[in-house]
Amino acid sequence: MPTRFERANAVRALAMDAVQRAGCGHPGAPMGMADIAEVLWRDHLKHDPAAPDWVDRDRFILSNGHGSMLLYALLHLTGYGVSLEDIKNFRQLHAPTAGHPEVGEAPGVETTTGPLGQGFANGVGMALAEKILAARYNREGHCVVDHHTWVFAGDGCLMEGISHEAASLAGTQRLGKLICLYDDNGISIDGDISGWFTDDTAGRFEAYGWQVIRNVDGHNPEEIATAIETAIAETDRPTLVCCRTVIGFGSPNKGGKASAHGAALGDEEIALVREQLGWSHAPFEVPDDIRSEWDGRRQGAQQHAEWKDRFDAYAIAYPELAEEFGRVQARSLPEALDESLLQFARASQQGRVKIATRQASKAVLDIAASQMSELLGGSADLSGSNGTQFDGARAVTAEFPDGNYVNWGVREFGMTAAINGIALHGGLVPYSGTFLVFQDYARNAVRLAALMGVQNILVYTHDSLALGEDGPTHQPVEQLATLRMTPGLENWRPADQVETVFAWRAALARTAAPTSLILSRQGLPCPERSDGQLEAIDRGGYVLSDAEGARAIIIATGSEVALAMDAAAALGEQGVPVRVVSMPCLERFQDQDASYVDDVLPAGVPRLIVEAAHPAPWWRLAGSGGDVLGVERFGMSAPGDVAMAEVGFTVDNVVERVKALFS
Repeated sequence: MPTRFERANAVRALAMDAVQRAGCGHPGAPMGMADIAEVLWRDHLKHDPAAPDWVDRDRFILSNGHGSMLLYALLHLTGYGVSLEDIKNFRQLHAPTAGHPEVGEAPGVETTTGPLGQGFANGVGMALAEKILAARYNREGHCVVDHHTWVFAGDGCLMEGISHEAASLAGTQRLGKLICLYDDNGISIDGDISGWFTDDTAGRFEAYGWQVIRNVDGHNPEEIATAIETAIAETDRPTLVCCRTVIGFGSPNKGGKASAHGAALGDEEIALVREQLGWSHAPFEVPDDIRSEWDGRRQGAQQHAEWKDRFDAYAIAYPELAEEFGRVQARSLPEALDESLLQFARASQQGRVKIATRQASKAVLDIAASQMSELLGGSADLSGSNGTQFDGARAVTAEFPDGNYVNWGVREFGMTAAINGIALHGGLVPYSGTFLVFQDYARNAVRLAALMGVQNILVYTHDSLALGEDGPTHQPVEQLATLRMTPGLENWRPADQVETVFAWRAALARTAAPTSLILSRQGLPCPERSDGQLEAIDRGGYVLSDAEGARAIIIATGSEVALAMDAAAALGEQGVPVRVVSMPCLERFQDQDASYVDDVLPAGVPRLIVEAAHPAPWWRLAGSGGDVLGVERFGMSAPGDVAMAEVGFTVDNVVERVKALFS
């Protein structure tokens, strides 16, 4: 029977061979962590390679995603749909074995990692989701949610500030089923980390409330197994297992050095590795007896079948809970929700109350939360300001995890990345809030939400200079432009309460992509709309006000729609007919068929676009004969209307800009 060392060497060999064939990659981490992975994946990880989406599987995250060949080798050997040919095509076009793990590409990849620290934060979100769902659905004698979240992380992950944010919250929430195996090899790209990373990492995590298991020999299977068993036994605290490893283990000349981190070892060195490890097999060759030892399909099928039996018994004992569990796992919204939201939109249109869209958002959430058990809210310490805390919200705490609202604290980046993990985990529809200007803190997690295609709903309030006296540090300028330039992200900036309802409808229905809602601090009037105009909001842009023989079109979003309407009225009094188009979601409008776009924005009619944000995304829509009234400077501390007037957002200026289009 193959030894543990031989099984780990199969991982090392596949990793170094794949990197060598690709001519690039990161062999060091896979070779250094192979022994840890062998103990975890063969003895402890609960998973079914034939059913990668089994809801009660353990989640495994390679936060140090540059070591992706470690994960691909494990998936291949244990029986997932990652073939040897896929391994040979590592880092090649259209291969599922990308340079860094990408969710949705290779089966068994739980999240996209590579930007260091974010996988760790994803893991915190997954563990939090497991704890919430376990408290919500498990009953005495019926345990249907019971799994661990395992994170592999390196020095780089723990240097990143996001690891501090996420680890702190994990300790506070006492996520006992979160276990991080820390690859403590003392090396990063620039070399020995002693010159720039001298933290007492173990002490830091202990201060956060984690169990810390120190000084585990990461190449000693018995020590690794004991540490993992100790981690599993601790149910009230997350655990950090500090594994001392040698990067590039087995490489005589590059092991323990930065040269093993991010480059192929070279044919000569690989030959020496084979000799040192006693691995005499050809590149990509794994003997059948070792393959048989790695194969996890039989055990996975058995574990999965046992869970199905438990769930069947649960469904008999608690049929309503089982039905709801199935619905939320399928990401299916309650049947009555959409009609409830539409009724609210119609009532809002009739009432035409002037309120801030952040307040309108809160009113929508009150309705959604009353019907959606899966809705999980939160804010980065701005609940009242963001309007994210709906009526009846219950805080998720360590003692009472059966809540539906998370107080994330001032942790915008950690919050957004953890919510990516919650969304990936399944069973919950998460949203969070902060000021628009502070989305910069979370920017890379927003990008990864879009890259992965996860339903992360981002509520951003205080959307422009109109927020006023807090001044330029809090007044967003460039943020909306960067959000609009993010592929796959829909950004809704509603003009009033009615458009806010449609924005939330879109976000809740959009299960395979993120959505941002850009909301105002100040009250906004509700213009008159016909039934046809109400229906057209879903298309992202529509004609709100028209005039026969319109000589120009004003396109506006958010609070500037009211300004556009006032300017159009003033122009009409001067004998200049103008069409006003409200465009709450540019991305959705651009996805409409050409005939609809041409109807809303007919060719030959000049366009002025009015939005209190950087104008960059709008010039293509404005066209060569058009204009954009935007903001290309930082703001100032002043009352909101004064600040807006200072940068040209007045009726008189809009009127003059329109006239200039055809003068």
